[in-house]
Amino acid sequence: MKRSLENNIRAIYLLGFFTGFLVVVPVFVPLLQGYGLSMSQVMQTQALFALTIALCEVPSGYIADIWGRRNAILVGSACNALGFFSLLWADSFVDFLIYEFILGVGFSLISGADLALLYDTEVYLRERGIRGGPGASKSLSRLISVEAAASGAAGIAASLLLLWSMDGVVIVQAFTGFAPFLLALLLIEAPRPKAEKELNGHSDNARRIVDLLLFGKPVVFWTAFAITVFGLLAVYVFWIYQKYWELQGVPLEYFGYIWAAFALTVSLSARFSDALEQRLGYRQVMVLIAILALTGLLGMALGAGWLGVIFGLTIQISRGLSMSLFYEALNQRVPGEFRATVNSLVSLGVRSTFIVTGPLLGIALDTQGMQATLMGLLAIFTPLMGLVLVPLVVRIRREKAEEALQASTQAAAC
Repeated sequence: MKRSLENNIRAIYLLGFFTGFLVVVPVFVPLLQGYGLSMSQVMQTQALFALTIALCEVPSGYIADIWGRRNAILVGSACNALGFFSLLWADSFVDFLIYEFILGVGFSLISGADLALLYDTEVYLRERGIRGGPGASKSLSRLISVEAAASGAAGIAASLLLLWSMDGVVIVQAFTGFAPFLLALLLIEAPRPKAEKELNGHSDNARRIVDLLLFGKPVVFWTAFAITVFGLLAVYVFWIYQKYWELQGVPLEYFGYIWAAFALTVSLSARFSDALEQRLGYRQVMVLIAILALTGLLGMALGAGWLGVIFGLTIQISRGLSMSLFYEALNQRVPGEFRATVNSLVSLGVRSTFIVTGPLLGIALDTQGMQATLMGLLAIFTPLMGLVLVPLVVRIRREKAEEALQASTQAAAC
């Protein structure tokens, strides 16, 4: 068991790498435009992806909690492999809709389950003194960093493959998409306390999850809200970037290299987020996360050429910091038996909002232009970030005060 679980951690990191190693993503918008799709249609394909995840996210997370995280990852990886292989014959709007639907099912099964399995494995090994180090929460930021680094490697690979042709990118993606499935075969389920498995029924589990999110620790609710807000902005700019670079006159063969730099920025900021929080404090880091994101939007809207491209890096720094710190805070406060479900619910918040707003974003880009769209996002997200971060800081401060009071009371009693 010891050896298998230790291998589990390495396998999850490798699985995260190959799940993020998507060579088609850095050039996906030009690929679809090459088949005659408008930005509105591109966003519609992503809205279908979001809708599929919205329908499957919570059931898949619950399946992972009840029937096993390994099983969910295995089935999800198989779906993704099938979806990427379908790119070999996709050449129309309908074909790409089918592709996004298959990927939506696959990624919804993996989403949350990988984080939960990694966290559970780390906790189990540390409780038994098998594994040392900084702790399970640190592994979450490492996984985020690995996935971002994989995205960067995929960007470089995409640019090199473009020296051959766009078809080369598609072919490589079709076959590397099978790597996560093969790695998932190596995983084993991390043991969890018996009480977590002997649950009282699905309705009781649903009630407990709702109580946890809405009426449990206030920090859990506001952290989930923060992940939703910052995650939504990340999804928007994710699909804006390639069109933005095109409008700034950046040659297509540079897209992959820029994508790699952006992904590396996320990876590094996620990797050192914990050290930054310890140095500055949680309040200052949260303010920094918001300022970086808003500065990036403003700089992209007003900047021209490569200057505007560079401003996009500040959004990536914000993304790496927010993903690592917010997800770490959430998973620390969520019981192990519902960790995958809660992670899936948080992702659902982002995807469900994008279902409606994604196509609208595409229409805005087609009709109003890039600068007006970016300024519109700035006007929307400035108050949203204040709305979520101020209550979150207040709740964290109260939580820390309560913990300090409880610790002092216990010390006095001893």
